[in-house]
Parts: sequence; C-alpha cells; structure tokens
Amino acid sequence: MYERAYSAPYEEPVAAPYQGSPAAPYAGPVAAPRAAQAAARLPLDDETIAFRVQEPPRREERSAAGPASGGRAARRKAARRQGRHGSAQEPHEPQETPQGAAEAPLSRMGARRAARARKPSAGVLASRMVGEVFITTGVLMLLFVTYQLWWSNVRAHQQAGSAADHLQQDWANGKRNPGTFSPGQGFAILHIPKLDVVAPIAEGISKTKVLDRGMVGHYGEGDLKTAMPDAKTGNFALAGHRNTHGEPFRYINRLEPGDEIVVETQDDYYVYKMASILPVTSPSNTSVLDPIPKGSSFTGPGRYITLTTCTPEFTSKYRMIVWGKMVEDRPRSKGKPDALVG
Repeated sequence: MYERAYSAPYEEPVAAPYQGSPAAPYAGPVAAPRAAQAAARLPLDDETIAFRVQEPPRREERSAAGPASGGRAARRKAARRQGRHGSAQEPHEPQETPQGAAEAPLSRMGARRAARARKPSAGVLASRMVGEVFITTGVLMLLFVTYQLWWSNVRAHQQAGSAADHLQQDWANGKRNPGTFSPGQGFAILHIPKLDVVAPIAEGISKTKVLDRGMVGHYGEGDLKTAMPDAKTGNFALAGHRNTHGEPFRYINRLEPGDEIVVETQDDYYVYKMASILPVTSPSNTSVLDPIPKGSSFTGPGRYITLTTCTPEFTSKYRMIVWGKMVEDRPRSKGKPDALVG
C-alpha cells in the first residue's frame, strides 16, 4: 500500500484592506501552488523524503501472534506447521529397578554346585604351594647373600679390631708373650700399607676361631707348621680370606715387587718386600710353604713371608700365593719403620 500525504481543504484567502498608495491597483492575494503546500505537509522520514511501500508481516510475527490473531484457520495452520517441524519431547528416563531385591533361594543341589565351584581345584592348590616355596627360597637366598657379602664383613671387622686393640693394650701394659701360642691366640699385627690392611695375626688357620673372625692365621700346626718371624731362617706363612669375613687378602693380587709388608710384634717390626706372585695353584700344593718355597724366586735359605688366599674370587677352587723377603728387623725402641710413617 502506498502512504499518501493529505493537506487541509483549500480556503480562499480573505482580502486585507489596502494600506498602500492609493495609486497602486489592487492585485489580490497571491495563492501558493497546491503542489508546494502538499509537499510541505508530507511526513519526514529519517532516511529520505519519499513514498514507502508497506512491508508484509514476517513469519515470526505471524506465528507469535498465535491462533487468537488469525482465527480458526490460522490456528489449524499453526498446528500443522508445528507438527511438521516436530516438537521437543522430554527424554525418556528408564525406570529404576528396586535395589536389594531378594534373590530366589537356591535349591539344595544348586547350593552344592555353587560350593564346589567356589572351592579351588587341586591344580590351583598345587600351583599356590609351588609359588610359595619359590618365594620363600628366594627370600632365604637373598638373606644369605646379604649376610655373606655385607654382615659377615661388618662383624669380622668388629672382631678383628677388638682383637688388635686388646693385643696392643697387653703390649702397652708390659704383658709378655709366652713364646708359644694356643690356637686362636693373637700375637702380631699385619700391615700392608699399599692396600690399607691392618689385621691381627693369630695362631692356626681355623675358620671359626681365626679366619671367619677377620684375622690372619699362621700356619703353625701339624705338617703345615712354618717358622715365626723372629726365626733366623725360615718361611713365615699366613692365610686369610679373600672375600667375606673381613676379606683382608682380597687385593693382594695388586701387590708389585718392592711393596712393603710389615709384621708388628711386641718387641720388633719385621719389614718385608714383595718379591713374586703365583696367581693360581692347587690347594694341595703345600710346597709353597717350604722354608725355601717352590715356585718362588728364592734359591737359598732366608727369612721369607708367604701370603695365601683363595682364587678366583668368591670361590675356593684354587689358591693364590704372594711371597716376600725380609729387608729389616727393627726393634720397637727405634720407632716405626718408614713404611708405617706418614
């Protein structure tokens, strides 16, 4: 539709009395053109001054108007449109089943079958027993290895240190050595400065009384009896653990010719120098303990020292031998030898 602007009805202007010069003729009122008057009364638009075509109502406005604005036909049309597009429905929630509902009781036969099903079979029981045996064995082996590699060393060091302290206290108090010693009795202290070894020397090579207590044992009994360090000639032979129980001889394979080995007694320091080594020999080769040990570089009588231990490490299959020759017999009154000073 067009929007039209209407003007008020035209009225004839009333002639005003002439006040001008009498000579001027009366021209009458000047009427404004009708088109100009109509244009002056047109409503002003925000954007422009023009005719406008009325826009049809939008679909949203028609639907928002509802059935009341369009009558029965409009309501039917709106209902059909709503059915075509579908309407949102509430989600269907499943009904909850009652909790704790009592189950039907089993029959006697069913109860027996259920009990048999819950009972483990013989194979399952056997596998469990085997697994428990393996676990127990593994734990025991771990404890044994811990004892051998760690605790035995800790305990042996404590026992050897205590024996060395008692021996030095006896020397300081003037208690004289009897000259002969009973098995397990300490009488000297071994020093290997290069290996930082300080271990008491006891009579005999008993495992329980001497070697397992972290001490070094002197071959002084039976057919394996060897000389004492104060003898004029002979071979002073010692044995010690290479692994576990204090392991005083663990690194004697690192000794080189000329390295000092010192035996400290109540009256003297006996200083030896390493001469040679026999890396592997049979445990039955007792000739290495002879006064002139076979396999060494010695050819005549002298004052020698022999260190024996097991090899390879952590086994007792073979023996390793280290020999040394005495180079100094130093009385304690002269002080410590150079090998123990500094």
